[in-house]
Amino acid sequence: MRYRAPPPEALLTADLDAFAAVFHRPSGITHLLASPAREILAALVDAPLDLDGVLAALSDRFDIADASRAALAARLDELVGVGLVEAA
Repeated sequence: MRYRAPPPEALLTADLDAFAAVFHRPSGITHLLASPAREILAALVDAPLDLDGVLAALSDRFDIADASRAALAARLDELVGVGLVEAA
């Protein structure tokens, strides 16, 4: 399964200290995101990725030596559930 973020123009983001307010223009819903959801969305901006690709992209950008595939899969499922990420 590959995951894809909406195109950048579909999201309006404002940083709020440890959170980000993300307005999803197509749905009209604003989401408050904390880490790692913000970073996952950023990793998916350039191209769709599978679970291992997302994990590799996050590992390249951040020190996550103890990353869990299961935890990442759960976060991706949450983002899919709220409509911020598409799974195909």
